[in-house]
Order: sequence, then structure tokens, then C-alpha cells
Amino acid sequence: MRAVWQRVSGAGVKVGGRDVAQIGQGALVFLGVEERDTKRDCRWIAEKCVNLRLFQDERGRFDRSVLDIKGQILLVSQFTLLGDCRKGRRPSFSKAARAEIAKRLYETTAEFIESAGVEVKTGVFQAHMEVRLVNDGPVTVILDSRDKKGG
Repeated sequence: MRAVWQRVSGAGVKVGGRDVAQIGQGALVFLGVEERDTKRDCRWIAEKCVNLRLFQDERGRFDRSVLDIKGQILLVSQFTLLGDCRKGRRPSFSKAARAEIAKRLYETTAEFIESAGVEVKTGVFQAHMEVRLVNDGPVTVILDSRDKKGG
């Protein structure tokens, strides 16, 4: 499972010209689900998204998490994060999970985030979305559940 985590002062998603999700201060997280991902990957990604200390404290140091600042997370499914661009000019998405698996694990990740005490909003799975954000910093990190210890 791969995620791109961005600190935002605001973010939102439109589908078909209609607002479907909007957050204030927090994180916009794009999530790609691999075929071999499990609930353990969802839990690991959710824990990182909620607890990464990438918000500044009163001294200006990265020492606060989304949970600490009572922020929100906008979780957006994005299978293209799994594109393999090593050969040719057209990425291969062969490692991306089939839609029914990806949707279930995407929703499970959102549930884990919410159960950790952070308000989570989501995009619309498999829809063409317009995502807008105000990247605060910019602060952006890449998470991959294959990088976890023992994973």
C-alpha cells in the first residue's frame, strides 16, 4: 500500500462539478492499494497518517500530529500511485489491486483513521475527481507499507 501524505490548510474533492468532501487543516492522503495488501497494511498506513508529527509546535519544530491538532484527513483513492514507470513510456499498473479489493481496503483504512479519533472524509472510489488543496509548507511525505519493519 502506498500513500502520499500532504499537510494542508484546506482540501476538497469535486465529482461532476459537485463538492463531495471538504476539510480544513489536516492532511490530504492519496492512497494506492496493491493486490497483495491486507488489513495489516491498512492499519499501518492509518497509524502513520494519524500520528506523523509534521505540524509545528510553538517552537516551530515538527512535533504535532493530525490527532494532536484536532485536524482532519481527506483520503482519496489513487491507483496510479502504483504505476511502474521503469520500462517504456506507458506505466504498468499490474500491481494495483482489483477494484473490489481496493475499495474494501480503502474503506478499511478510512475506518482505522476514524477509530483513531481523526475525522476522515473520502473521495468517490473509481470516480473522476477534481482534487484541490492548499499545501501548507509544502510538507509532503511518501508512505509505503512494504517499508514497515517485518513487512
